[in-house]
Amino acid sequence: MDSLKLSTILLSLLSLAIITQAPDPKYLIHLCSYTTTFTRNSTYQANLNLLLSSLSSNSTRNNINGFYNVSAGKDPDEVYGMFLCRGDVSNSVCRHCVNFATKDVLEKCPNETVAMIWYDECVLRYSNRNFFSAEYDSPIFLSNRYYVTVEPERFNQLVAITLSNISTRAASAPSGDKKFAVQEANYNLQILHTLVQCTPDLSTPDCRRCLAGAISKLGNCCDRKQGGIVIFARCDIRYELYEFYNATAAAEAVPAPPPVALSPPPASGSETRRKGKGGVSTVLIIAIVIPVAVSLVLFYLGFCFLCKRAKSNKYFAQDNDGIRDACSFISSCESGILAFVHLVSNVWKHWRDETPLEVMDPTLTDTYSRSDLIRCIHIGLLCVQDDPASRPTMATIVLMLNSYSITLPSPHEPAFYIHRRTDQGSIPSNEFFADQSKSNSVPYSVDDGSITEVYPR
Repeated sequence: MDSLKLSTILLSLLSLAIITQAPDPKYLIHLCSYTTTFTRNSTYQANLNLLLSSLSSNSTRNNINGFYNVSAGKDPDEVYGMFLCRGDVSNSVCRHCVNFATKDVLEKCPNETVAMIWYDECVLRYSNRNFFSAEYDSPIFLSNRYYVTVEPERFNQLVAITLSNISTRAASAPSGDKKFAVQEANYNLQILHTLVQCTPDLSTPDCRRCLAGAISKLGNCCDRKQGGIVIFARCDIRYELYEFYNATAAAEAVPAPPPVALSPPPASGSETRRKGKGGVSTVLIIAIVIPVAVSLVLFYLGFCFLCKRAKSNKYFAQDNDGIRDACSFISSCESGILAFVHLVSNVWKHWRDETPLEVMDPTLTDTYSRSDLIRCIHIGLLCVQDDPASRPTMATIVLMLNSYSITLPSPHEPAFYIHRRTDQGSIPSNEFFADQSKSNSVPYSVDDGSITEVYPR
């Protein structure tokens, strides 16, 4: 009887252990260097086993932000290795993924000196070359097999702009902290989920450059696809139309940007100085100038309307010198209006042609990043939309200029756009995701701002 009870208890404990066992990580892809191998029982293999053991044991640490790199042995048999866990996974999930990877990679790449293996929760890599500060790796592409059928070009633009926005946030994290960010965006009746991540040891410029390079490669795999992944050794990006990360854990892992606090306006006559990139002074200038300019345009249009009414009345046009003088004055105002309308038309033309920076003063590009300049142009176009309901309020403008977590809507043709005879009103048919294999820059969108992030020296 006692033995039966003991057997029942042991069976229950075994069942509980099976039920509570963590599921295996979700495998994505692996790479092996089939051209360079090592022999069994060699010094390199001994160093590799030591390295994998070190990675596995250090995955239990709670103060490494899901990242660890290490080397083992001496040249020419030295081995370099690292692991990186997704920014929103718990320490226990990270530990389980790394432990699983150290065994799985040897099964998939048993004799290769270089190997990388990716899971949904973590990535592990080792090599006989020091890749900790190198950028010679090539990207890996994965994509959803389903295509977007409704407004695919706008979807491409939304993906790139959203990824660019959170790339800035992720790269701005201090060295050693998690360089990780996620963001959602509305797309018709669906929600776009995006994620970017760099290894914590990358500097802000290197992380930004790596992520920008990954975004520029989306056209190689994921044009109009419902989901896609671009993986470099030191960074990766991903987007899907379903939630593939823990949004609550992601928010806890990376705090949201602090609320914007506006400083008092500068004294009258004093020089407005820039306080950091995208500082408050820039916000106040643009937020005030744009609405005032629009108001002046509306005021001038009222004068032009009165002028046309006056010109249509022959009696007043021929016999009343006062009205003729007034119309002469108003015609000069009309010239000013046409100059402004031409300016808006020129900006819109360059926006459609994907060359918005051509309207900027060249001296600004030495002081501000290209993405900030294009974002200001984007917001300016939103302020002159034909539909008043589409124009942002002052509070919204300030928020747009200070927070990259705000996804800007696509501007439409401005209210003051001049149509040329050769203008068919169509958007160029250029593919948004162009192959940029020879450049680190990221292509412009058709309706949204540039996602190129180049900062002055």
